[in-house]
Amino acid sequence: MTGAQGVLPAVYQYLLKLAVQGRDPDFDDYALCSAAAQQNRFDRPPEGSSDVNFAYAFQFDAALYAKYLRGYSEKRGVERVEGKVVDVPLRADNGFIDAVVLQSGQRIDGDLFIDCSGFRALLIGQALKVPFEDWTHWLPCDRAFAVPCMRKGPLTSYTRATAREAGWQWRIPLQHRVGNGHVFSSKFISEEKALDTLLSNLESPPLAEPRLLKFAAGHRPQAWAKNCVTVGLSSGFLEPLESTSIHLIQTSIMDLIRLFPDRECSPLVSEWYNKRMARTFEWIRDFVILHFHATEREDTEFWRYCKYMSIPDTLRFKIEMFRKQGRIFVNAGEGFGPRPWLTVMYNQGLMPETFPPLATAHDDSSMRTELAKVRSGIKRTVENMPSHEDFIAENCKAAPLAL
Repeated sequence: MTGAQGVLPAVYQYLLKLAVQGRDPDFDDYALCSAAAQQNRFDRPPEGSSDVNFAYAFQFDAALYAKYLRGYSEKRGVERVEGKVVDVPLRADNGFIDAVVLQSGQRIDGDLFIDCSGFRALLIGQALKVPFEDWTHWLPCDRAFAVPCMRKGPLTSYTRATAREAGWQWRIPLQHRVGNGHVFSSKFISEEKALDTLLSNLESPPLAEPRLLKFAAGHRPQAWAKNCVTVGLSSGFLEPLESTSIHLIQTSIMDLIRLFPDRECSPLVSEWYNKRMARTFEWIRDFVILHFHATEREDTEFWRYCKYMSIPDTLRFKIEMFRKQGRIFVNAGEGFGPRPWLTVMYNQGLMPETFPPLATAHDDSSMRTELAKVRSGIKRTVENMPSHEDFIAENCKAAPLAL
């Protein structure tokens, strides 16, 4: 059964009714992705099928993907010029960026500049002085150690996130290695202890020296200023719990294409872009905060802070709506629909006091029949899926590593 954006499907509404009545349903029994992951199976949904539909994502080698995009662009006329930017002269009449000057002395003029300079934000931040809005009071993790290791056991079909003393640890299974990382708050744990936590929880010895990444959660409300558009980290960053960085980059690019300006760069165009990007960042921000705030843990200072910290009003409304009435409303265009919100809130201990009236639209007998059909359909679909390793071997097997 499918549901419109912002409304839980009837099956989930009925399961919430059972939960409120104390019958403790297992929502994973009605989630195809969960069932497939537990059996380590995967396949794409059948083309043209409305009965079997589910979300999935692939893990890409970021360096290889960037190399591919570079080659794709250069074949179509993009000229790559490498150099260190040492000056960004502005036009005296309107404050627009006039050019970038490289350390070699080369000057590159332009009408529109896209700032992809990462956290440094050389154009939008340093040249145009557009401020950064810091969200670390809601998302206190500001460091991450990353390190690969060899895989033990089968190639699993899912990423694992494990809560730690002052953050969380990721495990991403790849064909030739496992990517591991520990995201943590330097306010609540030292870098030395955070690194020890990561290394002591690897399944095999590390394959390289751990890399330390430093960041701050937040964004620039003015992501497009004058004739400069930010894409990527220069516009903002949200910690990688939901792996949304590439989504935000793609959103920026598609909006820029739709709003591609003339040389005047109308403020009306940039205003729309800024509102759109601000909403997108805030929607993701709230969902990520939920993972930390909706916790029953009080065993460390970090988790006590997350549980009792103030939260944005937009998130507080969603939590209270669910807690009081079992309702989940999301806006059209949000990256996470009702079911992801339900999964996090319910499985992390938020129990509604009552359930939506629509849950009583069907009697128990008809809903038990419907639930049995859903379980049967999930079982049948998963049984017909290949193992994850077989799917990889058939569709996207990586070349052997060079020795």
